[in-house]
Amino acid sequence: MSEQDQVQAARKAFGQRLRGLRLDANLNGRQLSARSGMRDSKISRIELGRQNPTEDDIRAWCRACDTEDQVPELIAAHRQIDEMWEEYRQAMRAGLNQQSERIKPLYEQTKLIRAYEPQTIPGFLQRPGYTRAVIEDVSRFHGLTDDIDQAVEGRLNRLRILESGKCMFSLVIEAGALYAQRGSVAVMLDQLDYVERAAGFANVALGIIPLGRLRTIWPGEGFYVYDESLVRSEHWTGGYRTKRPSEIETYLRIFKLLQAQAVYGQTARAEIDAARGLLQSREIS
Repeated sequence: MSEQDQVQAARKAFGQRLRGLRLDANLNGRQLSARSGMRDSKISRIELGRQNPTEDDIRAWCRACDTEDQVPELIAAHRQIDEMWEEYRQAMRAGLNQQSERIKPLYEQTKLIRAYEPQTIPGFLQRPGYTRAVIEDVSRFHGLTDDIDQAVEGRLNRLRILESGKCMFSLVIEAGALYAQRGSVAVMLDQLDYVERAAGFANVALGIIPLGRLRTIWPGEGFYVYDESLVRSEHWTGGYRTKRPSEIETYLRIFKLLQAQAVYGQTARAEIDAARGLLQSREIS
């Protein structure tokens, strides 16, 4: 599914939810129309996800179905539909550095950050050289002309948050992220050294899912959960975010399953050592 398809699917699901309220109230389309003041054709389009209801429509719908207690939650869910996807090109017009500044308060206010990454070292663990390689890849792919030095400096706010010790981190990465080279061998060796060192920080729990592990949960897109209030995930063409409790609960359940697949402590360090050994053999050859 593309981002647009997923937004459309969410709108259709929301329409079906409103349809459920109508059916539970034993109302047909015409009866709901008479009670709400909306045309029955509009009601049909909303239920099929072909028309986006206004917040006043939602209030009128709930009044007609005698479910006004659900108005706040429904309006919150409705607002999330349009906020859930953010196209990269639109978001990046302001520049990578401004993106970093915009999200900085979120990092500073969060007490526990859970993160899963399948192919990249989590941003909060990234050293400057690795961050630069990532930003250069993103800039090249999207045709951006940002000041790379400034963008790198902005992204390093994440590293500073981790090292401040003010926030707790629970991080799970696939072992493949240790082998996916970003930048030179020297950059990767420096990055792996830091990952191993950060694993010993009092505020960091680092789990690594080994290559060839018998899986009970499949690898997926990387995601970050901030306390229990927000989920952010980056995809090829857009960024997904949600504050919906049901969605956050699902991501937390996924995270627990991923944690159960990961190794920690000395076993995790052995995974880092294996990746380091392969990189060093490349450097020698």
